[in-house]
Amino acid sequence: MGRFGVLLLNLGGPDQLEDVRPFLFNLFSDPEIIRLPFPWLQRPLAWLISTTRAQKSQENYRQIGGGSPLRRITEEQAQALQAQLQNKGHEANVYVGMRYWHPYTEEAIARIKRDHVERLVILPLYPHFSISTSGSSFRLLEQIWHEDPSLAQIDYTAIPSWYDRPGYLQAMADLIATELDRFPEPDKVHVFFSAHGVPVSYVEEAGDPYQREIEGCVALIMQTLNRPNPHVLAYQSRVGPVEWLQPYTDDALKELAEQGVKDLAVVPISFVSEHIETLQEIDMEYRELAEEAGIENFHRVPALNTHPGFIDDLANLVVEALDAPHLKLAQVMHPEKQVKMYPPERWEWGMTISAEVWNGRLAMLGILAVLLELFMGRGPLHAIGLL
Repeated sequence: MGRFGVLLLNLGGPDQLEDVRPFLFNLFSDPEIIRLPFPWLQRPLAWLISTTRAQKSQENYRQIGGGSPLRRITEEQAQALQAQLQNKGHEANVYVGMRYWHPYTEEAIARIKRDHVERLVILPLYPHFSISTSGSSFRLLEQIWHEDPSLAQIDYTAIPSWYDRPGYLQAMADLIATELDRFPEPDKVHVFFSAHGVPVSYVEEAGDPYQREIEGCVALIMQTLNRPNPHVLAYQSRVGPVEWLQPYTDDALKELAEQGVKDLAVVPISFVSEHIETLQEIDMEYRELAEEAGIENFHRVPALNTHPGFIDDLANLVVEALDAPHLKLAQVMHPEKQVKMYPPERWEWGMTISAEVWNGRLAMLGILAVLLELFMGRGPLHAIGLL
């Protein structure tokens, strides 16, 4: 079969406090995270956001030990997957490529070339496809392949999403069941799925399947769990002035408390590894909000990490991908579902989505102008005589 490799794709995270600002700069420099009408504004805006948010973000990372555990956990997942593939009779090297911090995707590709890999499975550690996660990494890989003709020798296949895998669903159900059984009355606990949000425009204008896949995944997990518990899905981590998928996690927690819910099991549905959004945002910020609102028992279901059933299912997924028709990067970025990496840009009069997006962008430009004044003492507002 030739030399065989698996490339695991993930977000990445700062290893120490000094890495926070450059990590944020890399994150917000990606046009899939914040889309601007003028590309030349991307890096200046990323600089402003990373500079203004660095201190608060450093404090958040300080609360979870001074850095992100994402690299360590992802490398543990890679080692476990490599061992499980070997158990199934497949000798493979498993590589880790992070989008915004070390080891970068480019570093992983350099190792793949060094090891003369001939067959490669590209596997995002995001169960659900989104423009802003898997899509961003696929776009980068497509650029790397285009710029390096030697990579054409690698016979690769890319996996866009895998949220409906039976082994993944069973592993999630097992973790939820274990947490539910810690409550005095397990069947009465409200199961609260919290997914990372995306802007509404990604779904409604760009055709991003993320919301549909998240909702389908929640339904499948509850079916696999096969318990009578009520459940709800909400979205966390919104930023910027545009509308994001709703309901928002903080609003949904307050609404449940108003309804008299006392027992809550929170499931981080978008994440397969512990990181800042589970350890700090959910465990600290949302826990405090929920308890202040009146929820008495707030339990958080752990991320999958190296759960044996999850790792075994990933190994099966990789083996199946080797035998299935191969999907190239262009196919997973622009599939039949007609996902557009950049939604059509047009402005429409009235209370429309496009008007909201452009109004948000204009507001962002205004904020940028004010921040330039604050940081530099002069800028566009001075230039036009407003200050």
